[in-house]
This record gives sequence, C-alpha cells and structure tokens, in this order.
Amino acid sequence: MVHGCDKGLNEFMKIIRQIGIIFTICWLSQIIESVLPFAFPASVTGMAFLFICLAAGILKIEHVQEKADFLLENMAFFFIPAGVSIVNYFGLLKSSAVQIVIICVISTIITFAVTAYSVMLTIRWMNRRKQDE
Repeated sequence: MVHGCDKGLNEFMKIIRQIGIIFTICWLSQIIESVLPFAFPASVTGMAFLFICLAAGILKIEHVQEKADFLLENMAFFFIPAGVSIVNYFGLLKSSAVQIVIICVISTIITFAVTAYSVMLTIRWMNRRKQDE
C-alpha cells in the first residue's frame, strides 16, 4: 500500500517539476521581454530559451516532454480567447476583411514553401549523413 502511495507521489512530483520548469522558462522570457529596449514577444524568447537549454544539455527532453505533449495536444483550448476576441471586434475587422484574407493567404503560401524547403534540406542532410557512415 505504501509503495503505491510513493509511486503516486513520485508521479505527482514529476508533473509539478515539469510544470515548474515550463513556467520558469515562461517567467524568465517575460522578464527578458520587459528588459529589452525593443518589442519582442516573450513566447518567442521562451521557445528560444528552451531550445538553448535543451541544445546545451542544461535540460533534457524528459524534464519537460510529458507536460509539453499535454499542452500541444490541448493547444486548441488556448485559441478560444482569440476566437472570442475576433467575434467581439468583428465590426472593426469587417472593414479590413479583404486585406486580412490576402495577408493570411500569402503568409500561408510562404509558410508552406519554407516548410517544404526545410524538409527537403533536412532529408538531403540526413541522406548525406547516412552515406558518410
């Protein structure tokens, strides 16, 4: 009975630790954003900071993977406030609808092209590594 309780406590502490790491990175990125002399999104700073920590070995993927996967699986939930805001300001946005649609279409095409090019480069790079081995 105690063993099951220990397992549950260990799992709970693992969850708390992972959430703490993610929130600490978010908090640090907010601090960095407030110190910068120019506007730069804290979310981008946080992603870059997390990448640097993972690449440098300061953090291991196991330290954040479970909770990061949970957040990614439930990402749609985080778009609800943005959707509500669009509905609230629809009258204001209606006058710029054509420009917004054009921007969305162009940015989507650019994103697809850059993604496809990145995938092609990655595949070439991986094939070269296989050939070198």
